[in-house]
Amino acid sequence: MSKSILVTGGAGFIGSNFIPYFAKKYPGYRIFNLDKLTYAANLDNLAECKDMQNYEFIRGDICDANLVDAIFTDCDIRGVIHFAAESHVDNSITGPRAFINSNIIGTSNLLESARSHWMDAPHRVKPGHESDRFHHISTDEVYGALGTDGYFTETTPYDPSSPYSASKAASDHLVSAWHRTFGLNTTVSNCSNNYGPKQHPEKLIPKIIQNCVNWQPIPIYGRGENVRDWLYVLDHARAIDLIFHNGRAGQTYNIGGHNERTNMEIVNTICAIMDKKMPRTNAKYSDLITFVADRPGHDLRYAIDATKLERELGWRANETFNHGIIKTIDWYLQKLR
Repeated sequence: MSKSILVTGGAGFIGSNFIPYFAKKYPGYRIFNLDKLTYAANLDNLAECKDMQNYEFIRGDICDANLVDAIFTDCDIRGVIHFAAESHVDNSITGPRAFINSNIIGTSNLLESARSHWMDAPHRVKPGHESDRFHHISTDEVYGALGTDGYFTETTPYDPSSPYSASKAASDHLVSAWHRTFGLNTTVSNCSNNYGPKQHPEKLIPKIIQNCVNWQPIPIYGRGENVRDWLYVLDHARAIDLIFHNGRAGQTYNIGGHNERTNMEIVNTICAIMDKKMPRTNAKYSDLITFVADRPGHDLRYAIDATKLERELGWRANETFNHGIIKTIDWYLQKLR
């Protein structure tokens, strides 16, 4: 008997990398991809799934509680991997309401459907549903900012700075509460900045590459001193797979790539690679760097301690940044040319 897994937001950046990996690895799973197809989603990024017999796309909104509940009933959902979220910090500053709706209301709808279909009462699982699990993908931004040293761990107090990170923090707390109050089988992962193929051009790395190709100014907030820990998206997919199958119920796992870079280091690295791949006469791509006013509430540094994930589940990041960024640039150049 096949097992039905609901993946939300699977047409987004991370989801559209995860689903082909997951569907191929687990042909015995029926994977239902529920996505609203907002501006940040792209079904073209799932073209490799079109002939997979165990994959099905459903267009819909996790904020529609009736739709979510119908999917659980009609598809006999036995696991949830929840990517769907509004995720761009700048957009959360100009229009926070969409983040409240998707990240908080949408998550609560999914949790309630899982609870009603998998459980008879608090801490009493329906027969046959003992292995059903709800995995929630979150972000390191819920922890706020670090100074020049130290790392986020799973016990770091939450201190979100933006409407985006506050809405994700709220959704994390909902997942934890549904586990503690109702006994729902949940796990949470908080990841560092992802990079790789299929990312929307509003994000830093694809924006730099695209602006290089189009010979347009590359905007960098402040002086480019903000530090992020960069995680290759397929390393993230492997981590989610491990946590979903082997993580301890009720636990949070941090996922990081051990690749801290300032924004200036990122842009200079990409520009130097572009100088070799697409040289321009008497000009360098770094000439395009333009400093702009810093973003309100811009956290200085994020860095993840992934020791718990590494120790308990044996995960390691396979991709180095120096190799992963070249693979990423090559993918975008093929797409943009």
